[in-house]
This record gives sequence, C-alpha cells and structure tokens, in this order.
Amino acid sequence: MSNVNFKPNEDRILVEPAPAEEKTASGIIIPDTAKEKPQKGTVVAVGDGTADKPVQVKVGDVVLYGKYSGTELNIEGTDYLVMKNADVLGTLI
Repeated sequence: MSNVNFKPNEDRILVEPAPAEEKTASGIIIPDTAKEKPQKGTVVAVGDGTADKPVQVKVGDVVLYGKYSGTELNIEGTDYLVMKNADVLGTLI
C-alpha cells in the first residue's frame, strides 16, 4: 500500500487496483491485449463521507468493485481509481 498526498471529497475513496492476472490457473500466460481490468484493489485514501452517507471502508481494506467503476488517475506515476463508496460491491475478509 502506498502513501499518497490525495484526500477524496465526501463519500469517495481512492483505490489502488490489484495487478492484472499474468497466468491462468492452468499456467497459460495471458498476453497484454487479452488481460481484463482488475475488479479488486486496496483502499489508499477515504473521504469524510456525508451526513446521510458515511463511508463504510477504511484505508487498507481490500475491496471488490464493478468492472467499469471509478475514474482512472495517475498520481506520482502510480495508477489509481477514484470511486464513490456506493461503487464498492464488498470488502474481502
């Protein structure tokens, strides 16, 4: 998990996506053109939430999110996603 100088507004969170799978379970190497966007990542920063919608995740949580959720950002050479708390499908335990 990286330390980034970014604070999301309201009920938004900053997620560092997990790297895309390099191989299948059977050992076949996946070429770059066939890799799918990861749908799992680590929460790096959390907004304060709103009065009626508090943020339900915390920094360090590993979350699952929709395939097309969030806005892609590149901060200091690292790719991140900024998304609303509602875009998170769940937290891995």
